[in-house]
Amino acid sequence: MNAAHAFDRALVRNPAVAGAAYFILIAALLATIWLALANMLEQRASLAAAVDILNQLEARQRSTDPVTLPAGAVPAGSPFLGGDTITVGGAALLQRVAGAITRVGGSVQSSQVDLQGPKSKDGFITLLISCEVGQANLQKLLYDLEAGMPFLFIDQLVIQGPQESTVARNDRMRVLVAVSGQWKGAK
Repeated sequence: MNAAHAFDRALVRNPAVAGAAYFILIAALLATIWLALANMLEQRASLAAAVDILNQLEARQRSTDPVTLPAGAVPAGSPFLGGDTITVGGAALLQRVAGAITRVGGSVQSSQVDLQGPKSKDGFITLLISCEVGQANLQKLLYDLEAGMPFLFIDQLVIQGPQESTVARNDRMRVLVAVSGQWKGAK
């Protein structure tokens, strides 16, 4: 008890030492609070970054449209046309190409599926499709066809520019494209 009693007497006799000890104690507590808040803010920023990365990965998983995939990402799906028969494979090819045309705002005019063309012995199905597509969307359409799944190959491309008309301005071009894809065959 002697040491504690002596310390109390020293603080009573010297108020400057007591004030300095009080301010040091307050500064230490404020520094502790500041460090705890800084640590919490750092953890919050780290959590936000992790959630952002998770959202990006989930968005990549949901997105199968090759136009919206980031550069270098591999689209999901089989590289071959599906279907138990070659006719169903041709229908899958037609559905895939027509879907790509409508996604970019185009319209299909006519289509013809060739199941017995020159490449058919290698398992390829060819589709000749005529459509109208806006000039700005032609590149998106071609990229969608070549970069998506299943693997499709553009064999022929014929583009007719928009007709100049005094009545209405229309920037839609007529496009004739021959697309082929490989059918995986019956299992």
